[in-house]
Amino acid sequence: MKPRVALLVLCYNGIEDTLACLASLQHLTYPREHYTIVVLDNASQDGTPARVQAAFPDVTVIENGANLGFAAGNNVGLRYALDHGYDYALLLNNDTEVAPDFLSILVAAAEASPRAGVVGPTIYYHADPDLIWSAGGWIDWQRGVGLMDGTGERDTGQYARPRPVDFVTGCALLVKRRVLEQAGLLDERFFMYYEETEWSVRVARAGYGILHVPAAQVWHKIPLDARFDQEYLAYYMTRNRLLFLQATGARPDTWLHALVLQDLRTYASLWLRPKWRTRRGRIGMGMAWLDFWRGRFGRLEQAL
Repeated sequence: MKPRVALLVLCYNGIEDTLACLASLQHLTYPREHYTIVVLDNASQDGTPARVQAAFPDVTVIENGANLGFAAGNNVGLRYALDHGYDYALLLNNDTEVAPDFLSILVAAAEASPRAGVVGPTIYYHADPDLIWSAGGWIDWQRGVGLMDGTGERDTGQYARPRPVDFVTGCALLVKRRVLEQAGLLDERFFMYYEETEWSVRVARAGYGILHVPAAQVWHKIPLDARFDQEYLAYYMTRNRLLFLQATGARPDTWLHALVLQDLRTYASLWLRPKWRTRRGRIGMGMAWLDFWRGRFGRLEQAL
């Protein structure tokens, strides 16, 4: 008997991407009777629920009623998977397209490794299909950051076999039911960014491994020249890295490195270097520090 899988596709607008993602899922080689596709809609304003139901009547749509962010939005789906007895849950960004065999490969890898709690594919840039965006990731505990392997590398077979990693990106990951039961769900305080990294630490501390499975392939529609200098991105990346350090009990030297050697240096550069002066990242960083020390988490209402 094949394990039952709940495929969770979270979306907030981007209907054309969502429809393309769902179209790619129609070609999965995994037996259709053993998986369910669930679209989790964070109150999209582009008619997502109606258009998904019209195009794919067999897809379950859950309307969250508000923009809950990545963590809380996906937790709705993870609770659905637990409540309906699924063996696995798959998180999948709506701006992705998948290889037909990617789910079969991920499930087979997870089943072959009893201690593996989370497995993830190789993710490529959709605009350049052989260019890697993520091949798993690792945590630099000296600096307190999560870093992805393979980003910007041409795939020449350098990631040929499944291997343990510190985390796989929430863009596409498969998690076992018992991991959800023992390690818990995503921490909704993060809203978006760093939630899967913190979650992966909890998974590892619960005694489970995390595997990158290179034969499973996904293509992500992130721009090749994506930049992270917008105010809201600077805010979430700064605040949530501090929350990550707090939640994982990072050492004092990691805090010192994060606050003094990284954040303050970056903040000074945003003010002092002429080419950076127009960037709004410094505003986001300032708000992030203030909110972290005040204990304000979740969504940044002013920026969204």
